[in-house]
Amino acid sequence: MFSERLAEVRKNIDAAINKVGRTDNVEVVAVSKYYPSEAISDAYAQGHRIFGESRVQEAVEKKEILKDLTGLELHFIGHLQTNKVKYLGDIFKLIHSVDSERLADELDKYFYKIGHIQDILVQVNIADDPDKSGVSAEETEALCNAIKNMHNLNLRGLMMIPPLTDDEEKNRKYFTAMKELFDNLSVRMGNAFDILSMGMSDDYTIAVEEGSNMVRIGTALFGGR
Repeated sequence: MFSERLAEVRKNIDAAINKVGRTDNVEVVAVSKYYPSEAISDAYAQGHRIFGESRVQEAVEKKEILKDLTGLELHFIGHLQTNKVKYLGDIFKLIHSVDSERLADELDKYFYKIGHIQDILVQVNIADDPDKSGVSAEETEALCNAIKNMHNLNLRGLMMIPPLTDDEEKNRKYFTAMKELFDNLSVRMGNAFDILSMGMSDDYTIAVEEGSNMVRIGTALFGGR
């Protein structure tokens, strides 16, 4: 059951937090992309509220089906194309994957039109992985500063996806580098810059040990598709 898997994930997160002496909380985004809306409603019935989607139109359809679930929170975690911005509406509590000033501009103009302030994260390609989206570490501050000057985007922090590997421990250095980048930017971005989203089913304990306060867990919660 979802609740049993979530309890196991929470236990592992708590162990990672205790291992490094942290006292803050880690938010779990249940990655429901590609799973049917029934999987979300079942998890919701078991007490979970935050879910991650990666395709705009699929998420819009699910949100309509699940509109009566009070407190349901959808996050957009996939690559966002500029031509999909017009379909977003105001259904996402947080967009994790803003990876360019061009996309940020499109989002800012769109949310101005619909009268909505949108929380976002900047996606960083900390490993300069050609298979991943995101700005480089060197470009991150410039993009964050540009977003801070936009009126309808609220910059909340950073997100990253590490390179695909058969040994997650090899990616620890990237989680460490992301936490350092996040901490350095936090000083200049203000108190609202408070989310570091990194860690998935295979590596979330390492990510938490290195400072993540939001993890995106799919298979470990929902099982195989």
